[in-house]
Amino acid sequence: MNTNTPPRRRLPGDPDPARARAGMVRVDHAGEYGAARIYAGQLAVLGKSASAPLLREMAAAEHKHLDTFKTMIGNRHVRPTALLPFWHLAGFALGAGTALLGEKAAMACTAAIEDVIDQHYGAQEAELASGTPGMDDPELGSIVTTFRAEEVIHRDTAIAHGAEQAPGYRLLSGAIKAGCRFAIAISEKV
Repeated sequence: MNTNTPPRRRLPGDPDPARARAGMVRVDHAGEYGAARIYAGQLAVLGKSASAPLLREMAAAEHKHLDTFKTMIGNRHVRPTALLPFWHLAGFALGAGTALLGEKAAMACTAAIEDVIDQHYGAQEAELASGTPGMDDPELGSIVTTFRAEEVIHRDTAIAHGAEQAPGYRLLSGAIKAGCRFAIAISEKV
């Protein structure tokens, strides 16, 4: 097996690397913004519950992630998604709605979203490490790797706190995952 394979050459029709990296920053900023809004909705309903300290802890991590991507948006002159006003409302509604179903449903929401985000960040890691000319971005790669690990902890924590015991877990999780995948696809471009 040859481990000295040269990096893949950029081919006609390949996406522009600068545009691809900007899309990553845009969608990651949108995702972290949405996550912060989900926790705000959950805390509006469960702010005095037994799970409130855990929700506040995870919300604080999402705010740290959001602040990092806000800085990157500014420093790299990346246009944020035009859908932020929608994600503002949708994120809060999803958080509050699942919290109204109970603490386990709120945890099911977190587990579903973080599962999709783990896959999303994993795909970004692979793309950034692909050797494609222009895709090398050590700063973004390091952030994605670090945040991915933290999101996996959130998913595992939510599962440990009863996510899978939420009423209608499979249906709820599947719907949230589908919505999350749609949000990722559209926020990267719009």
